[in-house]
Amino acid sequence: MKKNVFLFMIVVVIISKSGFSQQNKSILKDTININEVIITGSKTSVNRNNVPLTVSVVSKEKIENSSESALLPVLSEQVPGLFVTERGITGFGVSTGSAGQISLRGIGGSPNTQVLVMLDGNPQFMGIMGHPLPDAYIASDVEKVEVIRGPASTLYGTNAMGGVINIITKEQKEDGFKANARLMYGSYNTQKYMVNGGFKKNGLSVFASFNHDQTNGHRDSSDFKINNGYFRVGYDINNNFKINSDFSLANFDGTDPGQEGKKAGYTYDITRGMGAVALDNKFNKTSGSLRFFYNFGEHNITDGFHSIDKNYGIIYYQSFNLFKGNTITIGTDYKKYGGIAENEKAMNGNGMVFGDTTVYELAGYAYIQQELFTKLTLNAGFRLEHNSVFGNEPVPTGGLAYRPTSTTTLKATVSKGFRSPTIRELYLWTPANANLQPERMMNYEIGVLQNLFKNKVSLELTLFKANGDNMIQTVMGPTGPKNENTGEFSNTGVEFSGTYKPASKLTLNASYSYISMEKPIVASPEQQLNISGTYKMNRFNLNLSVQHIHNLYTQVTPQEVKNSYTLLNSRVSFMINRYIDVFIKGENLTNKKYYINYGYPMPGIIVFAGLNLHF
Repeated sequence: MKKNVFLFMIVVVIISKSGFSQQNKSILKDTININEVIITGSKTSVNRNNVPLTVSVVSKEKIENSSESALLPVLSEQVPGLFVTERGITGFGVSTGSAGQISLRGIGGSPNTQVLVMLDGNPQFMGIMGHPLPDAYIASDVEKVEVIRGPASTLYGTNAMGGVINIITKEQKEDGFKANARLMYGSYNTQKYMVNGGFKKNGLSVFASFNHDQTNGHRDSSDFKINNGYFRVGYDINNNFKINSDFSLANFDGTDPGQEGKKAGYTYDITRGMGAVALDNKFNKTSGSLRFFYNFGEHNITDGFHSIDKNYGIIYYQSFNLFKGNTITIGTDYKKYGGIAENEKAMNGNGMVFGDTTVYELAGYAYIQQELFTKLTLNAGFRLEHNSVFGNEPVPTGGLAYRPTSTTTLKATVSKGFRSPTIRELYLWTPANANLQPERMMNYEIGVLQNLFKNKVSLELTLFKANGDNMIQTVMGPTGPKNENTGEFSNTGVEFSGTYKPASKLTLNASYSYISMEKPIVASPEQQLNISGTYKMNRFNLNLSVQHIHNLYTQVTPQEVKNSYTLLNSRVSFMINRYIDVFIKGENLTNKKYYINYGYPMPGIIVFAGLNLHF
């Protein structure tokens, strides 16, 4: 196969007839942005140094340079303390044997219900099970990703208990037309195709993309395929108002290959969709947004399980700058989620409905930022959440950011997070308990951001302590298993990330996290180290990365099972001209045998090659 890969690259070079323009050279430039503007930490555009919350930003360049189609594995290599489980080359699956579980500082849940995934600020989770579907998030649709490491329930409500992953989608920003395409082929007949494009004129902007992935998989019965389409349109009504709408639809099919040495599991056919409309406003002293979102899905599994779910609502917030250095944000959220779950093969083929219901949540919140003496920013917020099942839940937060110099920022935060019980936990199957209360946690953290040597070095260090109670667990009682609010956890840890640019052509990145867990948690490594380097020379771009995972818990009952491993990955690209670049990438180059999901061996050396087209 390697011979075919090199022949492929040579052919592409031969067909090139254009030179390497100055425009391409500027594309290759890389800088360290020390005054990064974020929105997830406060719902308004603000300098990251002014927000006490710990926020990581993964840029479009890092996402595109990975050549990945699925988004979440890219984040796992960029954000300290964030880990996403995988089970093969591509495709996370559902139900038994599924991957795509998100752990942030040892918090995530199984399935993941304790880290909120959002698309442009709109919550994304399955209405019945309460967790996101990782296969639905495609890298080619993404402008950047902002990750809050720590509770953000004051701003975003349920599921933001351990943190938030806000996926910010692309939009056409420059007048005219722009398009890109990618063709990629690799080990185990893995094929990935992508095309996207945008257009903007007279205040109207349009962006659309389509992706297709398929693979035979590295194990028997591990084949997977997905088609995903995304469309976004926006219009600048005037200088103060802008309206935009987007829609995505994904369908994916796959099979659970089963644990090593056992029979393959069930096959699934999943459809997920999302639509949203937002009206944004911006004036001299106030800005805000009114938006409606709707998520839906249909799941079919060959064991007979069938579900149709929905998750929709309205979000409104408005920020006011009453006087210098002051920002007050007030908002309200309404969410309604649920659906029907059944087994069509039960009762001798007559079928059985497990549940057909919905739950709603209504919340109001206020968040205040006040800058003092140009160096100190104080933040405080409070949310009151009303759930139709358990009633009211108060959620406070507070923190500060102090900038003693232009290159140093000190941060401290105390925040509460919560997670509402899901419909599955409340009403479905034997352990169901309609009297469940929300899970809760308190988080305490301090951190420092430091830039050195004329901003060639950017460093971040964070210490945190997270205590959780009321955790929902299945316990055995006199009448059988039942979900109860009996669990607790205590996680203490340290996170580090750094970027060093010793020369214009070389960039080095590193991230490290250590988590001391009072009780071991599945899919949460004790230590995680990522080191990468990118060297750019004229048309060539070389990236080398190492990921080390230490004491990843793949099972905690009936006995603890841990796995440690180190992976070496590399990617080389060559820009032929302004329209074409080619690349070859290799993963697990040392052919390490390792496990992320218990009983599911990961692939050895895998190689991919492809080309990117730009118009």
